[in-house]
Amino acid sequence: MGDKRTDRAFIGSFTSSGGRGIVVAAVEPATGALTEIGVVNALPDPSYLTVDHAGPGPVLYAVSETARGSVAAYDIAGPEPRPIGVPVAVRGEAPTHLTVVREHLLTANYGSGSVTVLPLGTDGSPGSASDVRHCEGSGPDRARQSGPHAHQVLSDPSGRWVLAVDLGADKVSVFSLDTREGKLTLNGETSLRPGTGPRHLAFHPSGSHAYVLGELEPSVIVCRWDAVAGVLEPVRTTPLFPDGTGEAVSPSAPVVSPDGRHLWVAVRGTDTISVLALDAAGEHAEPVASVPCGGRWPRDLVLQPSSTRLYAANERSGEVTWLDVDPATGIPHRAGSLPVPAASCVVFV
Repeated sequence: MGDKRTDRAFIGSFTSSGGRGIVVAAVEPATGALTEIGVVNALPDPSYLTVDHAGPGPVLYAVSETARGSVAAYDIAGPEPRPIGVPVAVRGEAPTHLTVVREHLLTANYGSGSVTVLPLGTDGSPGSASDVRHCEGSGPDRARQSGPHAHQVLSDPSGRWVLAVDLGADKVSVFSLDTREGKLTLNGETSLRPGTGPRHLAFHPSGSHAYVLGELEPSVIVCRWDAVAGVLEPVRTTPLFPDGTGEAVSPSAPVVSPDGRHLWVAVRGTDTISVLALDAAGEHAEPVASVPCGGRWPRDLVLQPSSTRLYAANERSGEVTWLDVDPATGIPHRAGSLPVPAASCVVFV
């Protein structure tokens, strides 16, 4: 797979739609250009990835977004990803997101509407599920909201709380995690307007606000976040298409700039990136521009660490596009792309 690289990207894809598994790419520091250096094809539909640096070395985790969902771990300290153990069942259907919280791996299982906790071994390997928290609820969209659909699970910036975003039930649940038992305890729930279909959320760098992205109702819900009490409070909703456009669009991923001045949202259907300006407090989000994402159906959008460069995983056109961002305006401009069939997610090391 080549020499060891300190600047690498790992790209997930849907093998059921022609993807080749996890594509490994070298990152050119000056330009952000990606060059493929290998492929790991050991897991069906590795649609979402995350990297944990807290253990003995960097570990890459991947979901297998299948009916019998599972997760896999890879040691990426060397030049080639090395499997750690074997894939482990999450006891849930179609896991779409995962994160590491205090030596535990958590997955959001879209198909079964649940959140799974798996303790991690000293080598980073996930163990058998210690908890599966089944969500409850539904929404008015009969095709998409007949039951709960957990779409994202993540820790808040303080590390005290775990939040689960449920597209099917129009809510965000806040849990505490007992790391001794590997169990989740519900702290509270934030209900959103019926039909919103929340998909993902992103925190402001200050940790005082969060931005919940509505997939079914294309919008950004600005919320205050109380890290002491673990309470998420909606403040205002900003439509991504104030003119009423949006019936055939499907927002996918929100990204906040490190300086807290800009919010970017990938929008499938229009195949664009919406640029929103944030005020100093992070409480107002104002749409200022919409630019092409460089492909079709941007399923994921991510900011390269320590840079002003965005990467869009364009699932249906089969490439990852990188875009340079004007630091003053926050407006991205396409700079290049790498062919990746059925691309779904990008993470960096």
